[in-house]
Formats: sequence, structure tokens, C-alpha cells
Amino acid sequence: MIDFRYHLVSLIAVFLAVALGIVIGTTQLNGPVLTNLQSQVTALQEDKRLLEDETRLLQTQLDQVGDFEEAVGPALVAGTLIDRSVLLVVGSEEVPTEVVEGVTALIGSAGATVTGTIRLPAGYGDPANQSSLRSYLSGPGLPPGVTPAETDDTGELLADVLADVLMVPGVGSEDTGVVPDAAATASVLAGLEELEVLSRDTSSVSPADFAVLLTAGTASGDDAGDRTTALVQLATALDAQGSGAVIAGDLASVEDGGLVGAVRADRPVSDGLSTIDNVDTPAGRISAVLALVAESTGVSGQYGIGESTQPVPTPVS
Repeated sequence: MIDFRYHLVSLIAVFLAVALGIVIGTTQLNGPVLTNLQSQVTALQEDKRLLEDETRLLQTQLDQVGDFEEAVGPALVAGTLIDRSVLLVVGSEEVPTEVVEGVTALIGSAGATVTGTIRLPAGYGDPANQSSLRSYLSGPGLPPGVTPAETDDTGELLADVLADVLMVPGVGSEDTGVVPDAAATASVLAGLEELEVLSRDTSSVSPADFAVLLTAGTASGDDAGDRTTALVQLATALDAQGSGAVIAGDLASVEDGGLVGAVRADRPVSDGLSTIDNVDTPAGRISAVLALVAESTGVSGQYGIGESTQPVPTPVS
């Protein structure tokens, strides 16, 4: 009869045999396997160094191209917008200061004047503000001569009033070239500023022939869709009232939830509005100014590096 000690000794012998086999096998394979692994690691490290060197080279070349575009930009746009005026509208908190300054400088190089810069905070397009906003826009607080559109859409109503006081009527309007009353413009902007719908980046804002709406990234939050719709309505109204409007953003603004993407996805809107998707680069800022020139001839386009775009607007002779 086999007792418990026999079973225990047998089990110990089996485990010892397995352990011995593992040790022997590892000893035999350790050298080749380790050498192979070390070779792979060395190769990967070399690949990483080569990729880093290539990335640095490409970045240097990109910086050089940007520097070149920055240098030739003023010459490329010089004299293209002589005696014209442009309003800047900053529609996103993500728009870098250097973009605003760069576009402003190029507009000056083109011979035009920036009549002011307004900024649209989170309250613009917020449904929570609709009641108080509508009361102001349809009430007695508006200055004489400012007649709001007959619409139940508060965003459309706001866009119409802003276009009325901020844009010099373009060709085709019965009031072509008639500059809106400065006092009316100041009054409406002050009223909307009080409602936290907009703010002024410059000490004064006066009507202009053209408008550039600067944007970046995508809208977020529960009211993102409402804000994007309101911004599209504003850009459309500014374009229709004046001589043209351009929406200029970065490549992220082409994505779902971005203002440039929303305009390009709406064919009737994009047919009348020019968009830029690389205004965060010198080339994009040049395109923004040249797009205004094209708008003055009634030509709108989609420019930049995104899908189905032209690199730059076609020069107007």
C-alpha cells in the first residue's frame, strides 16, 4: 500500500524535474534571445534618433518658409485695399493675440483701415440671454434709424442689428456707401456690452466696408450648436450688408463643431462667404486679406490646407 510520504516524495520529484528543465532551457536560450533583444532595442533607438533629426530638419524648413511668408506678406498685399475699411470680430477666446495683430498689420499694408475690433464672449448665442436680448433689440432702447428685422429668431435679429450699425452698405444696396450714424453705432454697442453679448478691444469701433471674423478650434458645451449658428448668422448678415466678409480660423475650426466647418458644410452659406483654415500661419493671414480683395469683386472661396480648398485666393487684376 502506497502511503502519503510516497505521494509527497513523488510530487517533490516532479517539481524538481520541471524546475531543472526550466533552468537548463533558460541557460541554453538566454544568450541568443538576449542578444536578439539587445539588437532590436539598439535598432529602435537608432530609428528614434533618425526620426528626431528628421523632425528637427522639417521644423527648421517650416520655420524658414513661415519667415519668408512673413517677410513677403506686406509686399504681396500692398495697395490691394486702398481707402477701404475692415472690422475685426474675434469670435473665440482661443484666437491667439499674434493672429489678431498679424491680420491687423497686413490690412494696414494693403492700404485699408481697421475701424475697430469687437470680441464675442460666451454670452453670444447663449439661449439664456435671449429674453433680455430680445427685449432690448425690439424695444425703445434702440437709437432712431435702426430698424430691426421682422423675425422670431433672436440670433438673426441680433445679427441684423449689428450689421446695420457696423457695415457700410455695399454695392447693390439702396444706401450704397452711406456710413451708419456714429452715435447709433456707439449706442448699440454700449447696450449689447451691458448685456454681456460683446466687448470692445479697441477704444472706438466704427462702421467698415468689410468684416473679418476670426475663430479657432471648436465650440464646446451644451449650447455649442446655438453659438455656432449665431456666429454663422452674424457673418452672413455682415457680408450681405457690407462689401464682403471672411471667416478665418485654424485647421481645428474645420472639424465638427468648428465655425469654418459649419460654413463649408452649408453650401448656400459658403457660396457667399469666404473661409480660411490656416490663419494661424503667415500664409493664412495673407489669404485672409486677398480674400477680402476677391470679395470686393463678388467672388467668394474656401482657402487654406483643408479638403477641397484653394491654397490662396486668385489675385484680382
